[in-house]
Amino acid sequence: MTANRIEEVLIALRRVIRATDLHSKQLVKTTGLTAPQILLLQTIRDKGEITIGEIANKMSLSQATVTTIIDRLEKRKLVYRQRSEQDKRKVHAKLTDTATEVLKSAPIPLQDRFSHQFSDLQEWEKTMIISALQRVAQMMDAQNIDASPMLDVGILDRQETSTEITNKEDET
Repeated sequence: MTANRIEEVLIALRRVIRATDLHSKQLVKTTGLTAPQILLLQTIRDKGEITIGEIANKMSLSQATVTTIIDRLEKRKLVYRQRSEQDKRKVHAKLTDTATEVLKSAPIPLQDRFSHQFSDLQEWEKTMIISALQRVAQMMDAQNIDASPMLDVGILDRQETSTEITNKEDET
């Protein structure tokens, strides 16, 4: 009986990992962007005038990670940096018109769907899910791994093209 229960847990974990992976690949194929890149663009869009430090705080990422993502987005002409008129020490990230268009057609990030459904749960259900997942992380010796509240696979400041993703799929 215990073996079946273990298999059920492992299958559920694998489904979560697989759903995250498939969604990440779909984002790259449809937009050419990773989930963290899209979420960063959405953060800039939603907040308007925002500094890199504010983006890092909002997304629960390090400033170094945010800077790397912005550097990549800037090379693709999706964002640009602009010094503040009020305080020349501050630099704001801004969207280009191209980025605004990309966001209009981008699929809804997986974590947005999850967040919406999670917020509809009863408080006791939320507490049970959080407790169970924290326990699973501990059982996998993963409780001390630094992780952002972002559903994505791999490192968050990576840059993958759809060709690289396709090649990885062909290898599996």
